[in-house]
Amino acid sequence: MDYYYPSTYDYYDYGYVPTDSSIITAVSAILGAFLGIIIVVAIVIAILNITGMWKVFTKAGEKGWKCIIPIYNLVILFKISGLSPWIIFGYLAGIIPFVGWIVCLGISIYQCNSLAKSFNKDVGYTIGLLFLPTIFYLILGLGKAEYVGKGNFSTASTTYQGDGIVNISENPQNTSQNDNSNDNSEL
Repeated sequence: MDYYYPSTYDYYDYGYVPTDSSIITAVSAILGAFLGIIIVVAIVIAILNITGMWKVFTKAGEKGWKCIIPIYNLVILFKISGLSPWIIFGYLAGIIPFVGWIVCLGISIYQCNSLAKSFNKDVGYTIGLLFLPTIFYLILGLGKAEYVGKGNFSTASTTYQGDGIVNISENPQNTSQNDNSNDNSEL
């Protein structure tokens, strides 16, 4: 009779790992499909954002193609908003942790508020431009909003006299000239 004496290799398995290629293929296919969907959604959002900004730029009297150039579009956007283009250097503070981020957030809020006022819109548009910029650029660009200009933040006219506000009206009156042609009291 033959006896079999097991060796140490029969008891221990050094490094043999079975691979199931079907699991790897399925996971790769799912990740690829997910990545493909994300890329398509990102392209659609980018096209909508460019369309909205292009229309906002043309309403403000700028060339639409200026919205495509990365840093130059912010300079033009600041000019449209009635702000100094030099504020863009405030974004460099973003490299400073926490403080820089707060500065960048403050600049963004200030720019969104100034842009909304340049189109004669209220605080709701400022919040919309801050949190949903693609949608609100489309609303400003394709909607009925009119660009009222830099610094023209209201259609109402305010006449100042001394320290207080004297007159707030929709139709401004010329208060600087005194028309005394009908005054016959000194004759």
